[in-house]
Amino acid sequence: MNVEGKNAVSELLGTDKTIEKIMLEKGAHGTLSRIFAQARARGIKVQFVDRRALDKLSATGMHQGVIAVTTDFKYADIEDIIAAKGEKGGFVILCDGIEDVHNLGSIIRVAECTGADGVIIPANNSASVTEAVIRISAGAANHVKVAKTQSLNRAVDRLKQCGYWLYALEADGESIYDADLTGNIALVVGGEDSGVKKLTREKCDFVLSLPMKGKVNSLNASVALGVACYEALRKRS
Repeated sequence: MNVEGKNAVSELLGTDKTIEKIMLEKGAHGTLSRIFAQARARGIKVQFVDRRALDKLSATGMHQGVIAVTTDFKYADIEDIIAAKGEKGGFVILCDGIEDVHNLGSIIRVAECTGADGVIIPANNSASVTEAVIRISAGAANHVKVAKTQSLNRAVDRLKQCGYWLYALEADGESIYDADLTGNIALVVGGEDSGVKKLTREKCDFVLSLPMKGKVNSLNASVALGVACYEALRKRS
C-alpha cells in the first residue's frame, strides 16, 4: 500500500506504522528535505528516483514528489474504539454506505480534528481506507482508529450495550442545535444517495437534521457530518 503527497507522508512518519521505504524525487528540497530528515531519523530507507518513476507508481497522479511504501492499512477493532473514550464520554462516527473515497477521507479528517475516538465503516458497499483516502484525509487516517464491520447494525447494538446514544443524521429529524450530544454518543452518516438505511435508522435513538435556508435542501455527506461534529465538540467542551 502506498501513501502519496507531502502532507500525508509527513503525517505518516509521525506515527508508529511500518514504512518499508520512502521514494523521493531527485533534487528534493523544502518540505521534501524535511521528510528525508524525518525518515533518516526513524531509520527508514530512502530511495531517490526520477519523477517519471513516481508518476508510473502513483495511483493518483498527485504524489508531489514523494511516495511512502507501507504495509496494508491496519484496521482497529470496535472494542478498541470503545475503550478509547475519555472522561467526557465516547464519541464515535459510523458511516452507513459512504462509497465515495473523497467523502470517506474528509470524514476521517473531520473525526481527527474534532477528537472522535474512531470511525466505523461496513465491510460491504462502502469505500475502504486506500492510498487515496489517506491522502484526502491529509494523513488523519494515520491517527484515527478506523474499524471495519461485517454488520453496521451489530456495531450499533454493541455501542448501545456500552451506553452510547445513537444519532442518525437525516433531513427530517429534530434540529441538531436542540440535541444534548454529551456523554457517550455516536453519529451515523448515510450514503451519498441513500442516506441512513431504514433498519439502522430505526435502531438509532434520535434523528437529527441541520437547518436549511437555501433552495438546495441537502449537503454533501462529509460537509453535513463536519457541521454535526463541530456542534458536538462545542457542546462537549
